[in-house]
Amino acid sequence: MSNLPANLRYAASHEWVLDHQDGTLTIGITDHAQQALGDVVFVELPEVGAVLTKGQEFGVIESVKAASDLYSPVNGEVIDVNEALEDSPETVNDSPYDGGWIMKVRIDDAALEDLLDADAYQATLGADD
Repeated sequence: MSNLPANLRYAASHEWVLDHQDGTLTIGITDHAQQALGDVVFVELPEVGAVLTKGQEFGVIESVKAASDLYSPVNGEVIDVNEALEDSPETVNDSPYDGGWIMKVRIDDAALEDLLDADAYQATLGADD
C-alpha cells in the first residue's frame, strides 16, 4: 500500500501537490509512482520561468526499468526546481514527499478543485492494478 499524506492533492497521472496557501505549490511524484518506476536514475527538471498548462509534459523521470513523462497538474509558472535531484535522483525513491519534490509553481487561480484527495487517488490505484 502506498503512502498517501492526507494534506496533499493528487493527479490521476501520479503527481502530488502541496498547497502553501500563498499562491504557490510544491509538486512531485507519488510514492505509488516511484515504487512502480523502481530505482530512479535521472530526473529532467523544467526551466525556472517556464509557464505550464495543466496536462502539459514538463519533464521526464527515468528509472532502471522505464522512462515516464511528468505532467503538470495545474496551470502556473515554475518558480523553483529541486536541483539536488540532478546529482541524487534516487531521492525521489527515498523521500517522494519531502526531499524528492520536483518543482515549485506559482498559480494564478485556485486550480486545485480538479485534483483528488488521498482517498480518491487511492481508489484510482485499484483501477491501475
